[in-house]
Amino acid sequence: MGRNRQPQVSFVLATHNRRTVVVKTLERLAGCGLDRSDYEIIVVDNASDDETPEVAASQSDVLITLRRNAGSCAKAYGVERAAGPYIVFLDDDSYPRPGSIARMIRRFEEDPLLGAAGFAVHLPDGRQEGSALPGVFVGCGVGFRSEALKAAGGLDRSFFMQAEEYDLSFRLVGAGWRVGVFHDLHVDHLKTDRARKSARTIYYDVRNNLRIIARYLPSPYYKAYRKDWLQRYAWLAQHDGHTRSFRQGTRAGRLRGLLERWTHRKRRLSTSVFEHFFRWEYVGRRMADVRASGAGQIVLADLGKNIFAYYRAARESNITVLAIGDDRFCGPGRQYRGVPVVSVEDALGLDPDAVIVANSSEVHGTDTYRRLLRRVSQPVYHWFAPTGQPPGDEIGSPSPSHLADYKGVPEAAAL
Repeated sequence: MGRNRQPQVSFVLATHNRRTVVVKTLERLAGCGLDRSDYEIIVVDNASDDETPEVAASQSDVLITLRRNAGSCAKAYGVERAAGPYIVFLDDDSYPRPGSIARMIRRFEEDPLLGAAGFAVHLPDGRQEGSALPGVFVGCGVGFRSEALKAAGGLDRSFFMQAEEYDLSFRLVGAGWRVGVFHDLHVDHLKTDRARKSARTIYYDVRNNLRIIARYLPSPYYKAYRKDWLQRYAWLAQHDGHTRSFRQGTRAGRLRGLLERWTHRKRRLSTSVFEHFFRWEYVGRRMADVRASGAGQIVLADLGKNIFAYYRAARESNITVLAIGDDRFCGPGRQYRGVPVVSVEDALGLDPDAVIVANSSEVHGTDTYRRLLRRVSQPVYHWFAPTGQPPGDEIGSPSPSHLADYKGVPEAAAL
C-alpha cells in the first residue's frame, strides 16, 4: 500500500501459518478509529509455508518475511521499519476496539515520560488477560513511544516467546520511562485456552522466567523467586502433562541464567524499581494493617506469582498463615514453604480471621476477590485493582493513584 505522509501509529504483528486468522485481524484494524493515512500496518511473517505472506502483503504497508520462525519476538524486526512516533504491538489474533488508539495517543501526549501503555485484554469467553505483576503489560495489546522502545533496546529476540514483556517492562522502567496499564484502552484477543497449554509454551515459560530472575533480581530476592517460580511451573507442567518440557526448559534456563547473571549484572533492579513491580513494602504495610485490625490467623487465596511478598509480610507481622487456597495448584501433600496448598473450600473451612488475595495481578487477583465476596463472611483483602497504582509509589505511575484495599464491601468489586 502506498503512503503520502508519516503515520501517527505503526501497528506491528507477527504471524506464522495463520492465513485466515491474520486476514480477519488486518480487516478489523480498519475499525480502530483512525484515518487510514494516520496508521501503517507492518506484518512480520515467521517463515510461513501457506498463503499467509500473500494475503498479508495485500493488506499491509510493510511485509517482512523471515527464513526462520522467530516467534512472537519477531515483532522486533517490524520495529526497525516502523515510521510512526507510536508503535502498537498486536498478536495476529488481537485488535484494538474503536477509540482506544486515539485515547492511547492522548495518554502519550499528556505524559512525556510515558514509555508504554498497556491495554485491557478481553478474551472470547468474557474474561480478561493480565500480567502477574502490576506495571507489566501484555504483549498482544500495548502501545509504545517509539523513542522509548528503541532507546531501551526493543524486544530481545532471544526470548522467542513468553516473558519478553517482563524483560522489556523492566528495562523501560529501569531507564526512567513510565509503564502503565490503562483500563480505558481495550483490545480483543481471540486466543483459546489450548494456546496456553502446549509443551512449547511450558518450555519457554520456564526457560525465560529463569532468565528474567537471573538478569534482574538483586541477590536478596534472586534465590527466593527462583525457587518459587520453579515450583509453580513444575505444578503447571504436571497439571497439563508436560513434565518433560518443564525439565528441558529448566535445564536451558539454568544454563542461560548462569551466563546472564553475569553479562546482565548492570541491569539489576534498583530498590525503587523492584518495589514498583514486586511491592514488598506496600504489601508489608497492608499486612501490618490487617494485624492491627486483630487478625492473627489468615488464609492466602491464590498461589500468585508474587506470593513470596505476602508470605514474608505475614511472618513479619506475626500472622499465622493457615493455608493457601488455590483450586488450580492444590494437591495431596503440596506445600508452599511449609504452608499447605489446598482447595479454596478447604482453606475457608479453617475459619480464618481474614482472607488475603495473594495475587498481585490486577486482573486475576480481582477475579479471585469477586468470587470470594460471594462465599466468605470474614474480611477479604485485595490490594491491586485494575485502576493503576497504589499510593506512595511514583515510579512508573501511569495516572492518579487509587488504593485497592477492599474489606468485604461488595460495591468495591465494581471496578
